[in-house]
Amino acid sequence: MAVYIIIAVVVTLVIAVPVTSAVVTSTLKKQAASKIGNADEKAREIIDEALKTAEAKKREGLLEVKEESIRTKNELDKEIKERRAEAQRYERRVQQKEENIDKKAEAIEKKEASLTAREEELSKQKAEIAKLNEQRVQELERISGLTSEQAKEYLLKIVEEDVKHETAVMIKEMESRAKEEADKKAKEYVVTAIQRCAADHVSETTLSVVQLPNDEMKGRIIGREGRNIRTLETMTGVDLIIDDTPEAVILSGFDPIRREVARIALEKLIVDGRIHPARIEEMVEKAQKEVENIIREEGEAAILEVGVHGIHSELVRLLGKMKYRTSYGQNALKHSIEVAHLTGLLASEMGLDVRMAKRAGLLHDIGKAVDHEMEGSHIQLGAELCRKYKESPIVINAVESHHGDVEATSLIACLVQAADTISAARPGARRETLQTYTTRLTQLENIANNFKGVEKSFAIQAGREIRVMVVPDQITDTDMVLLARDIAKQIESELEYPGNIKVSLIRESRVIDYAK
Repeated sequence: MAVYIIIAVVVTLVIAVPVTSAVVTSTLKKQAASKIGNADEKAREIIDEALKTAEAKKREGLLEVKEESIRTKNELDKEIKERRAEAQRYERRVQQKEENIDKKAEAIEKKEASLTAREEELSKQKAEIAKLNEQRVQELERISGLTSEQAKEYLLKIVEEDVKHETAVMIKEMESRAKEEADKKAKEYVVTAIQRCAADHVSETTLSVVQLPNDEMKGRIIGREGRNIRTLETMTGVDLIIDDTPEAVILSGFDPIRREVARIALEKLIVDGRIHPARIEEMVEKAQKEVENIIREEGEAAILEVGVHGIHSELVRLLGKMKYRTSYGQNALKHSIEVAHLTGLLASEMGLDVRMAKRAGLLHDIGKAVDHEMEGSHIQLGAELCRKYKESPIVINAVESHHGDVEATSLIACLVQAADTISAARPGARRETLQTYTTRLTQLENIANNFKGVEKSFAIQAGREIRVMVVPDQITDTDMVLLARDIAKQIESELEYPGNIKVSLIRESRVIDYAK
């Protein structure tokens, strides 16, 4: 029974297993088919989506390409327009230049035609001149009976003899003139030296008078056997003139400072009453110290009055010495102060450095303080002093150029020239009246204007210089040398004047053309 049951179970199992397998297999196939269908649908959906996205991207790319091409096209159009406009501008400029060139070419052609015509005319004239010259030579040969070569030899012989004779006469005249000029120049040098040291009025500027209480004082001044007067003259370097002038002693000497020392010492001796050599030496020493103090005080007062500071103490002392120096009767220190004020006023009007201008004006004649003692003009000495005591180049140039000896390199130097001329030429400033001064200037200009070839002339620098403008067509550069010498000689022979007069000739040639 049990066996049958087991068999039944086994048979059942045998039958059930294939059936179950078939059923399971069918079910799995259905599920797989379903999944494959779903996968195909999803794949189609993905493909459709990808196609749509690709289409959109394609459209976007096309739009971007179109926009870029439009932008590029616009830029190219703009650049083409600009280049076209620039090309048109260049074309217009080239056209204008071509027109100008055509005009110039026409003008050149006209000038060439005119020059050609002139050359032809000149050629004709030269031919006519040559023909006339030949006829003249033939006529001369016919009249004289000599050929041209024979005539040349004859004329050269005559000219050579004349030149020899004239040369001999000229040499003789020049020798005699040189002897006369030597004496004349020697006298002029002596007179110039006297004028330089003593100005115009020698007696007025070389003498000092000391009043005495009585005539008995003259004997005391002379002393026993003249020892007092000899001591006083030796110590001071001044000559004492004791003559018949009542109650007065005259002090004579070219150096005004020494005369001042002698005057002060003598007045102190007269007041003291004790006059003997030892006392004279003591009083002279005191007088020298007193004069030195006066000189320094005068120099300091001058710089304070002008308002200039920082000047070397030695230059201040030399300024004080100028109190005792005169030029044509004008006090040198007062003249320098006046020039300083005038230069400062002119500088302020022109917007220049007023202090520097005053400094240059005050020191412009500083050389006059030592030109009695040292060789050289007051201009050279003044410039050397300013260099020695470290003055500025502007001041040094103003000192060197205030009489026109050196070219002025600054406006301040020009102002010093003008102020010096104004101060010196002011009527009453020097021993020369206004009428005399104007007459001399007029005479200077008239002398120059009377020469042939002179266009106009100007007397400047208070009559120290005359500038002559000549006609360039009539006076050559070589002629100017002779003309300047002739004018100078004429001035020397006709005028009387102190110092020197500079004759400057100017020949100006002008060429004018027009740019078309």
